[in-house]
Amino acid sequence: MGAQKHTAFDPAQAGEAMRQAFDQMRSTFDRQVGQRMGRGDVRAAILALLLEEPMHGYELIRQIESRTNGRWKPSPGSVYPTLQMLADEGLVHAETTQDRKVYSLTEEAKEEAEASAASAPWTSTSFDASGLGVVPKAAIDLAQATSQVFRSGSSAQQEEAAEVLSEARRKIYSILAQD
Repeated sequence: MGAQKHTAFDPAQAGEAMRQAFDQMRSTFDRQVGQRMGRGDVRAAILALLLEEPMHGYELIRQIESRTNGRWKPSPGSVYPTLQMLADEGLVHAETTQDRKVYSLTEEAKEEAEASAASAPWTSTSFDASGLGVVPKAAIDLAQATSQVFRSGSSAQQEEAAEVLSEARRKIYSILAQD
Protein backbone atom coordinates (compact mmCIF):
# COMPACT_ATOMS: atom_id res chain seq x y z
CA MET A 1 0.00 0.00 0.00
CA GLY A 2 1.23 3.45 -0.83
CA ALA A 3 1.70 6.13 1.74
CA GLN A 4 -1.19 8.54 2.06
CA LYS A 5 -0.39 12.14 1.45
CA HIS A 6 -1.59 14.44 4.22
CA THR A 7 -1.97 18.13 3.61
CA ALA A 8 -2.11 20.78 6.26
CA PHE A 9 -5.40 22.55 6.93
CA ASP A 10 -5.54 25.71 4.87
CA PRO A 11 -8.07 28.25 6.27
CA ALA A 12 -8.09 30.16 2.98
CA GLN A 13 -9.09 27.03 1.04
CA ALA A 14 -11.72 26.16 3.63
CA GLY A 15 -13.09 29.70 3.50
CA GLU A 16 -13.26 29.58 -0.30
CA ALA A 17 -15.03 26.20 -0.17
CA MET A 18 -17.56 27.64 2.29
CA ARG A 19 -18.13 30.70 0.09
CA GLN A 20 -18.69 28.48 -2.94
CA ALA A 21 -21.16 26.35 -0.98
CA PHE A 22 -23.09 29.45 0.07
CA ASP A 23 -23.05 30.79 -3.50
CA GLN A 24 -24.41 27.47 -4.72
CA MET A 25 -27.13 27.55 -2.06
CA ARG A 26 -28.08 31.11 -3.01
CA SER A 27 -28.21 30.25 -6.73
CA THR A 28 -30.43 27.27 -5.92
CA PHE A 29 -32.80 29.61 -4.09
CA ASP A 30 -32.58 32.18 -6.87
CA ARG A 31 -33.71 29.54 -9.38
CA GLN A 32 -36.83 29.10 -7.27
CA VAL A 33 -37.82 32.70 -7.97
CA GLY A 34 -40.48 32.71 -10.62
CA GLN A 35 -41.40 29.16 -9.77
CA ARG A 36 -44.35 27.53 -11.46
CA MET A 37 -47.50 27.27 -9.45
CA GLY A 38 -50.25 24.69 -9.83
CA ARG A 39 -53.49 25.06 -11.75
CA GLY A 40 -55.36 25.36 -8.44
CA ASP A 41 -53.17 28.31 -7.49
CA VAL A 42 -54.05 30.15 -10.70
CA ARG A 43 -57.74 29.50 -10.06
CA ALA A 44 -57.53 30.64 -6.42
CA ALA A 45 -55.60 33.78 -7.38
CA ILE A 46 -58.07 34.74 -10.10
CA LEU A 47 -61.09 34.22 -7.87
CA ALA A 48 -59.49 36.17 -5.02
CA LEU A 49 -58.66 39.12 -7.28
CA LEU A 50 -62.04 39.18 -8.98
CA LEU A 51 -63.66 39.29 -5.56
CA GLU A 52 -62.06 42.73 -5.19
CA GLU A 53 -63.00 44.09 -8.61
CA PRO A 54 -63.52 43.09 -12.26
CA MET A 55 -60.28 42.83 -14.25
CA HIS A 56 -59.01 41.82 -17.67
CA GLY A 57 -56.53 38.96 -18.11
CA TYR A 58 -53.30 40.93 -18.23
CA GLU A 59 -54.40 42.98 -15.25
CA LEU A 60 -54.85 39.72 -13.32
CA ILE A 61 -51.34 38.64 -14.34
CA ARG A 62 -49.83 41.97 -13.21
CA GLN A 63 -51.70 41.86 -9.89
CA ILE A 64 -50.52 38.33 -9.14
CA GLU A 65 -46.93 39.27 -9.99
CA SER A 66 -47.15 42.38 -7.82
CA ARG A 67 -48.70 40.64 -4.83
CA THR A 68 -46.10 37.88 -4.87
CA ASN A 69 -43.25 40.40 -5.04
CA GLY A 70 -42.35 39.20 -8.52
CA ARG A 71 -41.90 35.58 -7.44
CA TRP A 72 -44.78 34.36 -9.56
CA LYS A 73 -45.98 35.69 -12.87
CA PRO A 74 -48.48 33.30 -14.40
CA SER A 75 -48.40 33.05 -18.16
CA PRO A 76 -51.32 34.04 -20.36
CA GLY A 77 -51.36 30.35 -21.32
CA SER A 78 -52.41 29.46 -17.78
CA VAL A 79 -54.59 32.48 -16.96
CA TYR A 80 -56.85 32.58 -20.03
CA PRO A 81 -57.74 28.86 -20.03
CA THR A 82 -58.50 29.14 -16.31
CA LEU A 83 -60.76 32.14 -16.99
CA GLN A 84 -62.52 30.13 -19.71
CA MET A 85 -62.93 27.17 -17.35
CA LEU A 86 -64.39 29.47 -14.66
CA ALA A 87 -66.77 30.92 -17.27
CA ASP A 88 -67.82 27.40 -18.31
CA GLU A 89 -68.52 26.62 -14.65
CA GLY A 90 -70.67 29.75 -14.38
CA LEU A 91 -68.35 31.40 -11.85
CA VAL A 92 -67.20 34.35 -13.98
CA HIS A 93 -68.64 36.24 -16.88
CA ALA A 94 -66.88 38.41 -19.40
CA GLU A 95 -67.97 41.75 -20.76
CA THR A 96 -66.12 43.45 -23.60
CA THR A 97 -65.15 46.98 -22.69
CA GLN A 98 -62.85 49.06 -24.91
CA ASP A 99 -61.83 45.97 -26.92
CA ARG A 100 -60.90 44.03 -23.76
CA LYS A 101 -62.69 41.21 -22.03
CA VAL A 102 -63.22 42.27 -18.43
CA TYR A 103 -64.03 39.39 -16.11
CA SER A 104 -66.17 39.58 -13.00
CA LEU A 105 -67.60 37.08 -10.56
CA THR A 106 -71.12 35.76 -10.75
CA GLU A 107 -73.20 35.54 -7.58
CA GLU A 108 -72.59 31.78 -7.49
CA ALA A 109 -68.85 32.37 -7.24
CA LYS A 110 -68.81 34.65 -4.17
CA GLU A 111 -68.48 31.89 -1.56
CA GLU A 112 -65.71 30.06 -3.42
CA ALA A 113 -63.95 33.38 -4.11
CA GLU A 114 -64.01 34.30 -0.41
CA ALA A 115 -62.41 30.95 0.45
CA SER A 116 -59.85 31.50 -2.31
CA ALA A 117 -59.02 34.97 -0.97
CA ALA A 118 -58.16 33.47 2.41
CA SER A 119 -55.77 30.98 0.79
CA ALA A 120 -54.49 33.05 -2.12
CA PRO A 121 -50.87 32.27 -3.01
CA TRP A 122 -49.64 35.69 -1.82
CA THR A 123 -51.07 35.08 1.67
CA SER A 124 -48.87 32.00 2.03
CA THR A 125 -46.08 32.06 4.57
CA SER A 126 -43.75 30.90 1.81
CA PHE A 127 -43.72 34.49 0.52
CA ASP A 128 -42.22 37.33 2.51
CA ALA A 129 -41.36 40.98 1.96
CA SER A 130 -37.87 40.16 0.69
CA GLY A 131 -39.34 38.24 -2.23
CA LEU A 132 -37.15 35.26 -1.38
CA GLY A 133 -39.53 33.25 0.74
CA VAL A 134 -39.20 32.49 4.42
CA VAL A 135 -37.14 29.28 4.17
CA PRO A 136 -34.53 30.58 1.70
CA LYS A 137 -34.21 33.85 3.64
CA ALA A 138 -33.72 31.97 6.91
CA ALA A 139 -31.12 29.71 5.26
CA ILE A 140 -29.20 32.67 3.89
CA ASP A 141 -29.30 34.38 7.30
CA LEU A 142 -28.00 31.16 8.87
CA ALA A 143 -25.27 30.88 6.24
CA GLN A 144 -24.14 34.43 6.98
CA ALA A 145 -23.99 33.76 10.74
CA THR A 146 -22.12 30.50 10.12
CA SER A 147 -19.64 32.28 7.89
CA GLN A 148 -19.04 34.88 10.61
CA VAL A 149 -18.30 32.16 13.19
CA PHE A 150 -15.96 30.49 10.71
CA ARG A 151 -14.07 33.72 10.00
CA SER A 152 -13.76 35.11 13.51
CA GLY A 153 -14.81 32.46 16.05
CA SER A 154 -12.46 30.54 18.29
CA SER A 155 -11.98 26.80 17.82
CA ALA A 156 -14.42 26.14 20.65
CA GLN A 157 -17.02 28.47 19.09
CA GLN A 158 -16.60 26.77 15.73
CA GLU A 159 -17.07 23.32 17.32
CA GLU A 160 -20.22 24.54 19.09
CA ALA A 161 -21.55 26.05 15.85
CA ALA A 162 -20.91 22.76 14.02
CA GLU A 163 -22.95 20.89 16.67
CA VAL A 164 -25.81 23.41 16.36
CA LEU A 165 -25.78 23.08 12.56
CA SER A 166 -25.82 19.26 12.74
CA GLU A 167 -28.77 19.37 15.13
CA ALA A 168 -30.58 21.88 12.91
CA ARG A 169 -30.07 19.62 9.87
CA ARG A 170 -31.51 16.63 11.76
CA LYS A 171 -34.52 18.66 12.92
CA ILE A 172 -35.20 19.97 9.41
CA TYR A 173 -35.17 16.45 7.98
CA SER A 174 -37.50 15.33 10.80
CA ILE A 175 -40.00 17.99 9.65
CA LEU A 176 -40.15 16.30 6.26
CA ALA A 177 -40.62 12.92 7.94
CA GLN A 178 -43.76 14.08 9.74
CA ASP A 179 -47.11 13.25 8.32
